[in-house]
Amino acid sequence: MELLDGRPENVEGRLPRETRTYDLLDSLGIDYKRTDHERTDTMEACNAVDEILGVVICKNLFLCNRQKTAFYLLMMPGDKKFKTKELSAQINSARLSFAQPEDMLKYLDIEPGAVSIMGLMNDEDRAVQLLIDEDVLKDEYLGCHPCVNTSSLKIRVDDVIKKFLPAVGHDYRTVHLVGDD
Repeated sequence: MELLDGRPENVEGRLPRETRTYDLLDSLGIDYKRTDHERTDTMEACNAVDEILGVVICKNLFLCNRQKTAFYLLMMPGDKKFKTKELSAQINSARLSFAQPEDMLKYLDIEPGAVSIMGLMNDEDRAVQLLIDEDVLKDEYLGCHPCVNTSSLKIRVDDVIKKFLPAVGHDYRTVHLVGDD
């Protein structure tokens, strides 16, 4: 693995959702670093990618309420523990759970293992509410997938908040997750 500037020179063999991510970032003038890697299915694999990027990749959780009438994308530091009760109280949504893979595909055009803020570009109906843990906003950069889990990006948090989110018509809500036992 190596850290590269911007999009791959050759996008042959890459999924359209990944290529669309690069197209959007480039059209918005957002600089980013990229590394290509094997699927990140284990914490060891994620840690190796983090080391190359020089940032901790955000843990991105796709959640919903019990009735499946509200969907949430939660971004939090990868080393923080997620507690449903803690988040539920802050957003006034009881019975939060992980959304189904078919909902990820429907709303974000993403499959399990590749959930990322970049998927919001595919949520044209604005059905997903973005929740960002305050600690993510304190860092200069964040790490995320370009809608596939065989590449990872390093992007300025400021560019995500001020350029990417307005371009895709999404706002965010800051949450405070303690995550301790």
